[in-house]
Amino acid sequence: MTALLFTFTFTLGTILAGCGGSGKPASEVGETGPTPKTSDTVQTAERIKIEIMTDGAGSKLPEGENDRIKMKLDEKLNTDLRLTLFGGDPANQLNLRMAGGDYPDLINITRLQMQEYAKKGLLLDLTPYMDKLTQVREFIGEDSLIKGTVDGKIYALPKRASIPFFNIWIRKDWLDNLKLEVPTTLEEFYNVAKAFTEQDPDGNGKKDTYGLTGVRLGTFDPIFSAFGMGTLDTFYMKNGTLTNFFMDPDMKEALKFINEMINAGVVDPDILANTGTQHEKNAFQGKAGMIWNGFPRMTLAANVEESKAVNPDAEWVQVPALKGPGGQYAGHWDTGVAPGLHVIPKAIEKDPAKLERLFDLLNYVASPEGNSLVAHGEEGRHWNRENGKIVRTELRAKEVVFMYQLLGRNEMEYLESGYPKEAIEFSANTPRVEIFNGYLDIPDGYNPADAYRFMEEEKAKFIYGKRPISEYDDFLEKLLTTFKYQLMLDSAEKQLKELEIIKN
Repeated sequence: MTALLFTFTFTLGTILAGCGGSGKPASEVGETGPTPKTSDTVQTAERIKIEIMTDGAGSKLPEGENDRIKMKLDEKLNTDLRLTLFGGDPANQLNLRMAGGDYPDLINITRLQMQEYAKKGLLLDLTPYMDKLTQVREFIGEDSLIKGTVDGKIYALPKRASIPFFNIWIRKDWLDNLKLEVPTTLEEFYNVAKAFTEQDPDGNGKKDTYGLTGVRLGTFDPIFSAFGMGTLDTFYMKNGTLTNFFMDPDMKEALKFINEMINAGVVDPDILANTGTQHEKNAFQGKAGMIWNGFPRMTLAANVEESKAVNPDAEWVQVPALKGPGGQYAGHWDTGVAPGLHVIPKAIEKDPAKLERLFDLLNYVASPEGNSLVAHGEEGRHWNRENGKIVRTELRAKEVVFMYQLLGRNEMEYLESGYPKEAIEFSANTPRVEIFNGYLDIPDGYNPADAYRFMEEEKAKFIYGKRPISEYDDFLEKLLTTFKYQLMLDSAEKQLKELEIIKN
C-alpha cells in the first residue's frame, strides 16, 4: 500500500481512514485552544447548502437521523451539508463535474489534480484568506501548508499528519511449531519464508503453505527498504545524495534477491492478481505465514475471528524493520503527503455568504469541540471516557464515519480508541525510508500515467525473471528518453532545493 505521486487509489490507504502524512507521529491531544467563534451570521442568516465531494472508500453514509455528525454540524453552523461520494472512477467523475461547471463546494482531491485544476484557474487561491482560517492553520500546522501549494500559492488545505500503519506480520504460532525466531535480517526473513513453504508449519501433513503474501508489487516494499530504497518512482536521500528509486545503485541486487525468493516458490504466486482484501484471506485462511499489511486490518475483530476459526492458536505479531545492505527500514514514508487535500472551486468566490460559511465549517472541525465530534461522535452516545481514555460504544460504528474529518484528527487519541496501543506504537516507532514525492509537481512535457505503467510492467518482468537483470540499463535508457523521465529527475531536484527540503 503506497501513496505515490503519480497514482491515486481509493483502496486500503483510504479504507484505513486516510492515512498518510508528514511522517512524524502526532501525539498532541487538545492543544488547539478554545473553540473559535464562528461568523456572527451563522445563527441569523439563512441555512446554506454545502456540497462536499469526497471518497467513501466503499463505506456508506448513515441515513436520515442516523447521520448524527451531519445533524450536529448543521445545527451548530446553520448549514445543510451534503456529502457526494466518489464512484468507481473518481478522477473521471470529478473531471466531468469540473468541465461542466457543476462545482461541488469543497472537494477532496489528489495533488496531481490540484496542480492541474490550479493551472486552469478553477481553484480558489486561499492565500489571501488565511487570516480567516486561523484555527485551521493552528490545527494542521503552518509547515503542512506547503503540501497544498502550487507555484507558491495555497490552493488546498491538507489534513493533519497521520502515522505509518504497515509492517510485516508473521504467524508466531508457526514460528513456534518450527522452533524459529521472528526474523530481524533479510537473510533470516528469507529462511523463515522458505521454512513456512517447505516444512509444514501448520502440521496438516500437506505442502499447501507459502511464506509471504501481499498486494501486487507493494508486497516487496520491506525488502527494497532493507536495501535503503524507497518504492516505485520515488525520491529519497541516500548517503547524503538525492536518489531516485530506478537510479539507486542497489537496485540490481535488490531485484536479484526478490527474484531468488520468487524462484524458490516462497511468495504467494497470485500477488500480481491480488486486489482488495484477497491477500488477507490468504493469510487468515492459513495459506501464508507472513503478510505486508496495516495494523488496523490485522487487529480488526472480524479478521481476527476469521483467522481463529481456521486455527484457534493462530497468533499474528509485527516484525521489526529488517536489517539489510542499506540499513534497517520497513517500507517508506512520504513526508510530503497529507492524508487528504481539500480545495474550494474559484467559482464559490462569487457567493461570499457560502464562502464565509465554508470557512466557519473548516474552522469548527479544526477546533477541539468540532474535531472531537467528527473524529469520535457525541460523548455519551458514541463514546465515553473511562480512566482518561475514550471508549467507543456500539452506536459509533453505525453513526460515525470518517468522511467528515475534513482536516484530520488528533491521531494517537483517535487510534488508541479503536486499536491495540502496542500495535500502534510498534508501527509508529518503526524506522522508514523517508521519500519526498508528495512535495513534487509534474513538469510540463512529462506524462506520468504512461511512464508509470511502463515502470510497473518492466519491474514485474525483472522480479519474475521474464527479463534478465543484464537488460536493466536498456530499460533505464528507454525510461529516460522515450518516456521523458529525465524531465522528472531534473524537476524533482530543482523543486526540492527551492523548497529547501534538500540543501545540497
